[in-house]
Amino acid sequence: MGWGIHLHLIAAISWIGGAVFMFVLGISLRNKEDQDLVYPRIGPIFGYFEIVVLILLISTGIWMIVENNMIYVLFNFDAHSQVIDALREKLVLVAIMTVITIIHLRIAFRTNGKERTRLETLLSRGSSLGIFVLNFIVLHYAIVLRDIL
Repeated sequence: MGWGIHLHLIAAISWIGGAVFMFVLGISLRNKEDQDLVYPRIGPIFGYFEIVVLILLISTGIWMIVENNMIYVLFNFDAHSQVIDALREKLVLVAIMTVITIIHLRIAFRTNGKERTRLETLLSRGSSLGIFVLNFIVLHYAIVLRDIL
């Protein structure tokens, strides 16, 4: 698989580790004053980091699919195997997580250091929870794929 798998794994570790850290930080900072001190400073840094890592994850994922000649099989919906079905399911989850991440980042960057509306707060917290949960489901599919291969 070459260097693509190594970059993909490093990016995945960074993505999941960062998401877990931010989730735990969000749960542990109950005091509004503490949140107002921490999030405006680390939020943008983590947001840009998240964008770079997500681009790296998607790029290396596409690279490995193309490199292993799986692109045509993925879009041939008559073809089924454990690997193809698991990869398709993982890719759907990655697409959902990417959309949720875009929503989360858009709200986070637009409202950094400002008061959020009730809807923005709901969408931000909901998307954060969605990213957190989907990380582990996508990780499960990565482990399933690795076990099969």
